[in-house]
Amino acid sequence: MARRITEKQKQEIVDAFINNKSLEEISENFKFTKLTIVRHLKKIFGKKRYDELLYISKSSIKSPITNDRFHQMISSSNSQKNLDEVNQELFLEDAFHEITPLNLEIDNLPHKDLSSVSIKEVDLPKVVYMIVDKQVELETKLLKEYIEWSFLSEEDLNRKTIEIFYDLKAAKRSVKKEQRVIKVPDSNVFNITAPILRARGISRIVSSELLIAL
Repeated sequence: MARRITEKQKQEIVDAFINNKSLEEISENFKFTKLTIVRHLKKIFGKKRYDELLYISKSSIKSPITNDRFHQMISSSNSQKNLDEVNQELFLEDAFHEITPLNLEIDNLPHKDLSSVSIKEVDLPKVVYMIVDKQVELETKLLKEYIEWSFLSEEDLNRKTIEIFYDLKAAKRSVKKEQRVIKVPDSNVFNITAPILRARGISRIVSSELLIAL
């Protein structure tokens, strides 16, 4: 079952990435899959910013540079002009390695919205768990109540959500007084009831790793 990355681990993963550790090293050190590491880095930096930093990191492997130099390049890469300068500097530092120019549009927004994954594209486990109140009413929350999604736009943060759990123990850790955990024996029910949930104002499902759009 998927494990949730703690806030401390998220910061340590970011620090490791900025300090030029490879995705393979980070994955091995923190015991998460490479896909999970990449997903969380993209959440934190935004996809385009992540691609930019990954490019600089890979370039530094071809032309070894110090951590201070790497940080300097990261901090200076806020425009296409600066990225061109980074490419030129890396090339000059090791003339034996030609570096392909980076062709990315740089997004200067401090917090880029992350597109949710459509429920039609998500392969959920057959069995999942949910938290309901004593009357078996769905426990709904605004997306802003989940710290890990706080970088999204104000419009997205005000969306009404429900949460699902892949693991029974994880669900029980989140249950409060006057609530209980129920088993959903067939997760395909969310595809079937999506129109009903949207009619109730619920447009997102929060899971341990994904934000799912209904």
